[in-house]
Amino acid sequence: MQAGALPAVPYNLARLGVIMRKDPESELEREGVLNPASARGRDGTPYLLPRLVAPGNESRIGLAKLIVDNGEPVAAARESVVLEPDAHWEKAPDHAGVEDPRVTWVENLSRYIMAYVAYGPLGPRAALAASSDLRDWQRLGPVHFEYDSSMALDLNVFDNKDVVVFPEPVRGPDGRPSYALLHRPVWDVRSVFGGGEGFVPPSLGDDRPGIWISYAPAAEVEADLSRLAHLRGHKPVAQPEFAFESLKIGAGTPPLRVPEGWLLVHHGVTLAGTGATRGEGPQGNVRYCAGAMLLDHEDPSRVIARTSGPLLEPEVAEELEGTVPNVVFPTAIETIEGSTFVFYGMADSAIGVARLQHT
Repeated sequence: MQAGALPAVPYNLARLGVIMRKDPESELEREGVLNPASARGRDGTPYLLPRLVAPGNESRIGLAKLIVDNGEPVAAARESVVLEPDAHWEKAPDHAGVEDPRVTWVENLSRYIMAYVAYGPLGPRAALAASSDLRDWQRLGPVHFEYDSSMALDLNVFDNKDVVVFPEPVRGPDGRPSYALLHRPVWDVRSVFGGGEGFVPPSLGDDRPGIWISYAPAAEVEADLSRLAHLRGHKPVAQPEFAFESLKIGAGTPPLRVPEGWLLVHHGVTLAGTGATRGEGPQGNVRYCAGAMLLDHEDPSRVIARTSGPLLEPEVAEELEGTVPNVVFPTAIETIEGSTFVFYGMADSAIGVARLQHT
C-alpha cells in the first residue's frame, strides 16, 4: 500500500512549554541542552537523559530527575553526567561526542538500552550501551550491520543516526523472535571522503535518507547481550512522502505499544520557508517537524498509518531561534501519572515537552 493511501494516525501533540534550558554557568552545557532520552527508574521515578553540549561541539549525556506538578512534567533537576566520549571511536580529530540518546527499558533483558550517536573518526555512527540503573552504562560498541548480499549493501560504510530499540521481541525476517532496531543511514559519503557526488547503493531507488529496520535474534541476545549490536535482516520501512519531510525522515522516539500497533513519533525535514531565520552551516536553511506513523505490531517493518502533515512544528521562539533555527526534534516518550508526554529538542538549544493525545 502506498503511503499516501494509508489511514491517518489517531494521535496529536499539544505543546506544553520548555522543560530544560542550558546552564550558562556550566562549562559542560554552555552550547546547549537538547535532544533527550527518557526513562523511569526502578522505583518509577521519571528521568530525562539530555544531550549536553560543551564548547567545541563536544557532547555528553546527563541524567536529570523530572519534576512533576499536577500530573505534568514542568522541570528537570540535574543529577550527573552518565556517558562521556571516552572511547576512541567516539572521538574525531576536531570533534567528539556521544549524542542524541534514546533509551528503552527491555524487560526480557532486565536492562535499559541506550542507542546514541558516536561521533568518531568516520563521522556519526550508531552505538549502543546498557544499564541496570540509568547511571552506570556498559558500552555494547558501535552497531555492526551484517552484509546483505541480496541488496549488495554494506551499511557499515555509511553515516547512521536516529536509532531506536523496540521494547520487546518481534517476529524477525526468518520468523524467529528478534530484537528490532530502527535506524537512518545516509548515503552521502562526502563527509568522510570529501568532494564528489556521494554514493547511493544501486539497489535503492531513492537517495533521500529514510527509516530502516534491522534485527538481532532474541536467543542470541539473551545469551550474550553484546549480540544486540550485531544486526541483520535490513529492510527499508519508510521514505519521505509528504511536504513537511521532503528532504529526509528519521525515527524520533522509541516505539510505544498502543492498541493500534507501534506508535513511532518521527521527524521530517524540509527547507525553511522564505523569511525564516537562517542558521550557519549545512543545517542552516532547514526545518524540522514532528510527525507520526503506526507500525504493525507483529511485523514492524510494515507501516499501517501515517501523518500527512506535522503533529508539531516550529512556532514558538525557542523552536524558531537557536543553534539550529526552526527545529522540533522528538526523541523521548514517557507515560507519567496516566498521561503520555513527548520530549523534544528545540532549535538544538533547549528541551520542550508536549502531551500526546488520542483523537
